[in-house]
Amino acid sequence: MILRILLPFAAALASLGAASPVAPLTAEEQVAANTVRAHVEFLAGDRLEGRDTGSRGHEIAADYVAAQFRMLGLEPGGPDGSWFQQVPLRKAITTQPTPAISLVVGGSSKSLRWGVDAALRPSLTERHRSISAPLVFAGFGLDEPLLGLDDYRDLSVSGAIVVVLDGAPAGVPTEVAAHLGSTKAEAAAQLGAIGIIHLSGDGPRGARASDVAGTATQSVMSWIDTSGRTGDSANLRATLTLSPAWQARLFDGAPKSLAAVRAEALAKRRPVGFALPGRMTVAADSSWENFASPAVIGRLPGADPARVADHIVLMAHLDHLGVKADAKPGEDRIYNGALDNAAGVATMLEAAREFVASGRRPARSVLFIANTGEEKGLLGADYFAAHPTVPGASIASVVDLDMPLPLYDFTDVIAFGAEHSTVARTVAEAGASMGIKVSPDPMPQESIFVRSDHYSFVRRGVPAILLMTGYANGGEAVWKNFLSKVYHSPADDLSQPIQWRALARYGMLNYDIARALADAPDRPHWFDHDYFGDRFAPGQVRAPRGSGG
Repeated sequence: MILRILLPFAAALASLGAASPVAPLTAEEQVAANTVRAHVEFLAGDRLEGRDTGSRGHEIAADYVAAQFRMLGLEPGGPDGSWFQQVPLRKAITTQPTPAISLVVGGSSKSLRWGVDAALRPSLTERHRSISAPLVFAGFGLDEPLLGLDDYRDLSVSGAIVVVLDGAPAGVPTEVAAHLGSTKAEAAAQLGAIGIIHLSGDGPRGARASDVAGTATQSVMSWIDTSGRTGDSANLRATLTLSPAWQARLFDGAPKSLAAVRAEALAKRRPVGFALPGRMTVAADSSWENFASPAVIGRLPGADPARVADHIVLMAHLDHLGVKADAKPGEDRIYNGALDNAAGVATMLEAAREFVASGRRPARSVLFIANTGEEKGLLGADYFAAHPTVPGASIASVVDLDMPLPLYDFTDVIAFGAEHSTVARTVAEAGASMGIKVSPDPMPQESIFVRSDHYSFVRRGVPAILLMTGYANGGEAVWKNFLSKVYHSPADDLSQPIQWRALARYGMLNYDIARALADAPDRPHWFDHDYFGDRFAPGQVRAPRGSGG
């Protein structure tokens, strides 16, 4: 699980009850518990060295998952009859000489110090960049007709570097605002802009001085296919970060100062864009490292001739963080990722086993995908969504399994995104059959729905959810401790008090959900007047809101 997604959980949890007695395991439950334990123990073992994307350890883990798929009798779901979809990745870094960045106003050129005044994101598509472009302030940089947002009205930004406030205007729902915030560069590119400068910080409030130093040292990674297309749908030539002082200087001589613009935004008045007086010049070089990392794909063919061409996708990310580069002598240096996300992969494999053990093929086909590159920015899932190994239109729904915490006897789950589609009903019914409650998103302000692997499918019109264990029955304390002391650290290993029965039960729940989705007479539908359905699936059948559970 990517760091920015889950750290806020610790502050949002509330006390939700005491633990209940645990009954002895049946023989079937013991088999399931032993099976998921075996998966986690192998995938989170030290010999796999943290399963970093592109590493030998990750490839061994991928071979293991493929072997499990074969043992279960699944079909290979990758290209050309393979178990693997090799995701072509590129890592870009800024190289010497130090990039030259200048602001030219009225014939006078002011050089900006690299890493102090300004920094430039490395390029995945241009080794050598030489840019000189006008600057245009475009308010929040939003262009969304569905919401009546048009910050580019009456502005000409073709060939320009746009300057935009972070965040969104007041009144935009948090998940929608998070989506719009992540697509500002894409919106600018569609209107012909070649670069973007985010007026960074807490929305309209102000910048952070540390942003520049962080950008100056960062690398960038994305997938890049044979046509040269990357996972960066905007692919702007220049993404710049400026210090607070230089952000303000962009507005010298402009119709309004940056302070005035921020004050308008804070007063909930929409700042109107205008041309800025200067030009930005950039000269920079980037170097690339190209490599590939496999996703593992298994397919269970459906039995109904009328529905076999449809696919339900059950997926979990296989990669983790690798080895700690700066570990001290004697310090544990391996990021084993036992719960993030060997546990998710184990439950996906357990759901696949349950399908096969049932002796009854589903009506629709089911794809089981162990993604790569999640910790690098959701790269593997996005590559598959852009290059599906089955017809994209055949994907009816997606359930993403990321970082369940089987450290307590969970009695509820959170289905992030369930309120947008009828997948909610399926999750609720499957949970009820096992005595598991589906709780509402406890922190909608964090917009987790738009920040995980499944969202690449949402953006292609597919109803999808992220499923995680919930916070009832002692979950509060478990989540607080994990997020504050264990998450994304070498402590996420097999020494934790993992309850294998709970993990097996989570696998059974996911089987029940996937089975119900696969056997349902109809595909899942977006709800009426749902923003994400309206944005990404305008021609699809809708369900009345409230019919999802």
